Amino acid sequence: MAGDRIAIVWNPSKTVREDLRKALPATDAALTWHETSPDDPGRGATDEALRTGADVVVAAGGDGTVRAVAERLAATGARAELGIVPMGTGNLLARNLGVPLNNLGKAMERAFEGRAAAIDLGWVEADVDGEAVRSAFAVLLGFGIDAHMIAETDDDLKSRVGWLAYVESLGRAVNATEVVDIDLAVDGGAPERTSGHTLLVGNCGTLQGGIRLLPDADPTDGELDLLLLSAEGVGQWIDTLRSFVWDNGVRRLITGQDRAASADTAEHGRARTLSVELSRPLMLEVDGDDLGETASFAVSVQERAVRVR
Repeated sequence: MAGDRIAIVWNPSKTVREDLRKALPATDAALTWHETSPDDPGRGATDEALRTGADVVVAAGGDGTVRAVAERLAATGARAELGIVPMGTGNLLARNLGVPLNNLGKAMERAFEGRAAAIDLGWVEADVDGEAVRSAFAVLLGFGIDAHMIAETDDDLKSRVGWLAYVESLGRAVNATEVVDIDLAVDGGAPERTSGHTLLVGNCGTLQGGIRLLPDADPTDGELDLLLLSAEGVGQWIDTLRSFVWDNGVRRLITGQDRAASADTAEHGRARTLSVELSRPLMLEVDGDDLGETASFAVSVQERAVRVR
C-alpha cells in the first residue's frame, strides 16, 4: 500500500538480493533489506526490521525463515504484517494460505499489496539436551518417522512419478518404526496413557504433493489438530500410506473432497493446550526442522498471533 514501510528479510542461501529486487512490484513504499545467517534464520533480522518501523515484514526464504519471522512478530506483539515469498522445498505455510509458488513476481505482489488476515501460531516448550527451548510453529509439530517420510520425500522424484515417490522411503520408515508409551494431557486434563510411533500437532494440514494430513486443521479457529499413529509392520504401514497418499492426496485432487486419515492405526483429536511425556527421547520436528531430541514437551496455541498477507 502507498506509504508503507516494508522490510524484506531474505535468506541468501535461497536467493540473491538482485533477483528479489527485480521481482519487486512498482511501489513507493520505503524499503529496507535484512539478511539472515546460518546461525540466525530470521529472528534478529526481524528485530532489525521492526526497529526501522516496518509496517510489513516480508520473509523471502524457506520454511525456517518464514517461521522465524512469524515467531518474532508474534512474540513481540508487533503490529507489522507478514508477507511471504516462498523459496524453499516445502513452503508449507505458503501452500496452506494459497501464496503463489514458483512465481517470484506474483508472491512479491501479494506480499506488497495483499490484504492481511490474522492466523494462529502454535508454541512448543521442550527440554532439549538439558536446555529449555521455546519455539513457534505455523504448520506442524511432531515426532515420528512417517512425518519424515511424507515431508522429506525427494521432490525431483515426486515431480516425475507423483505420489508413488512416497513408496521410495517406505522401507526406511518401516525399519525405523518404534512404538513408545505416551502420556497425554489435553487442555489441562489429567494425563492419559497411550502408545504410538508418531504424534502430529497441526495448525494447518497440507504438506507437499497435496497431502492433507489433517483435513480439518484451520489456522484461524483457535485450536490445534492432533493425529496419533501406531502402525507396525508392513501391512499396517501400507494401510497408513494408502490413507494419507491416496485418500488425502490423489483422490482429493481428483474429487476435491477431503477425508480424515481413515487407517485403523490413526487417532484424531483437537486441543488448545497439550502436555506430552514419552517413555524415551525422540526427535521433535517443527515445520520440517529438527528441534532436537526430547522426552517431554508442552504445546499451546496463540490465537490471531500474526497478520499474514
